[in-house]
Amino acid sequence: MDFKEFYQQVLKIKNLPLPGEDSHQKMSPAMRLQWLKSNEIKRMNPKKAGVMALFYPDLELETRLLLILRKTYNGVHSNQIGFPGGKVEPQDVGLLDTALRETHEEVGVSPDSVEVLKELSEVYIPPSNFMVKPFIGIYNNPEPFLIQESEVEALVEVYLRDFMDNSNLIEENLTTSYAQNINVPAYKLNDYVVWGATAMMMSEIKELLEQVL
Repeated sequence: MDFKEFYQQVLKIKNLPLPGEDSHQKMSPAMRLQWLKSNEIKRMNPKKAGVMALFYPDLELETRLLLILRKTYNGVHSNQIGFPGGKVEPQDVGLLDTALRETHEEVGVSPDSVEVLKELSEVYIPPSNFMVKPFIGIYNNPEPFLIQESEVEALVEVYLRDFMDNSNLIEENLTTSYAQNINVPAYKLNDYVVWGATAMMMSEIKELLEQVL
């Protein structure tokens, strides 16, 4: 989709109500739903994080959504696809500040160049005990991305048309650092399987975009 057309239409989501947990559940692994039924999130005292769903024009002025492939490391989110972002640091004045700072650190996007369009619903991640706040940002005049090599393995630049295409919704059997042979709803984008919290956030974004595009 042409970015100028996308930008004119996407501004309308500012006034839309958030789909929230209903949209998350469509892409939520069954084990997460079971966990939520038997546990109270507040008791877990979760850590806080902020992430940025960044839309921008590519060199052909087609609309893209930026994802990243995280490095392989000794942790539950090793080698997974996600949005730029991370945990709150003492200097952050809020979760939006966290998301913008981390996006700058991980992919080189200056906070001043991001038009923050909408704050989305929080997503709780049981395996890492994080409560994540996503934001939608527009990167109107992108500069070449500069990846933080210690954190980011690769950029995953997804066409908007692929993100919105329901044929890219799949179910995948996965083995992770904390679960064996689990079936999960996922997106198949750029030959990567996107699942878990990122897929849940993407589900809410997709539902909002479907109302205006």
